[in-house]
Amino acid sequence: LYTAPDSCEGRCGEPFSEEDECHCHPECERHHNCCQDYERHCGPDGFSSSRDSIADQELLELSEQLYGVDHNKAQPSDIAINPQHRAGPDETGDQQDRSPQPLYKYVNEELFSKPTYASFIKLLDNYQRATGREEEVTAEELQEQDHFLEEVMKTELMKKLFAFLQGKNRYGSEQEFVQDLKEMWFGLYSRGDGERDSSGFEHVFSGEVKKGKVSGFHNWIRFYLLEKQGVVNYFSHNFNGPWDTYPDVLGLQFSWDGFYKEVGSAFIGCSPEFEFGLYTLCFLARPGRACHLSLGGHRLSIQTYPWTKSTYGSGRSFIATAYVMSP
Repeated sequence: LYTAPDSCEGRCGEPFSEEDECHCHPECERHHNCCQDYERHCGPDGFSSSRDSIADQELLELSEQLYGVDHNKAQPSDIAINPQHRAGPDETGDQQDRSPQPLYKYVNEELFSKPTYASFIKLLDNYQRATGREEEVTAEELQEQDHFLEEVMKTELMKKLFAFLQGKNRYGSEQEFVQDLKEMWFGLYSRGDGERDSSGFEHVFSGEVKKGKVSGFHNWIRFYLLEKQGVVNYFSHNFNGPWDTYPDVLGLQFSWDGFYKEVGSAFIGCSPEFEFGLYTLCFLARPGRACHLSLGGHRLSIQTYPWTKSTYGSGRSFIATAYVMSP
């Protein structure tokens, strides 16, 4: 299910990419750069058939389809942002607030009453942001996780993603898919000294503080809610995507209660299921590598990393991080 960057499982016939540690296309034998398990998975009697690998072109096509069915995204009239100062490469690290106004001028909070938004927002206060402090998960919090997964799976976007992954023999049933989403995103592991203090969801969507710096925190809804409370201070942006509607992409600098994020990136105005679905797709298709997608005719990439120090199930990996890359 999970495709390791140094394995050919699920990657037979995949096109050559310089970013890959090792290769699984038929030419790799001639070039002596196949992954060690190439023969086992991709040989004539191998486990994986090449039709189950996810080709670059399929990622471009599927991401456009998911973009087209993000029915819960913000409309242009729902959000007004004020990006202000554009930081040069030499400015992103100097922790200067060059934008006196907040990033968000206006958000139509009626969006937040939509079921996927409401169930997503409920999850955000379930975490201790400091790494090294054990997360205690209550029965209520587990119910909130289940409720969020239930709501996103009702959307056309997540149904389309599941149908694609099922067609690639990654999952046999929707129930299996939902169970795996729960483990890869909400399963706990240790970023600190052995305490189960982190999860993919906490890191990516809620944000953490590690060694005095903001870690993760790639979600626009979380940013807006904390900026409104006065605990997030927007400093500048270093990238503004080419989209003239939502979702858009912003690379940004900010502080959270005095802890600094030098370069964060976020989709602006997408639904929770859009981000959750795209990050999941890229984690399953291109873990540890750049995952090249297309949204509304514009290319972009998502980077994911698997957590390598512990696994769940039969050796599957938790999500360590996932974010949209700003060039």
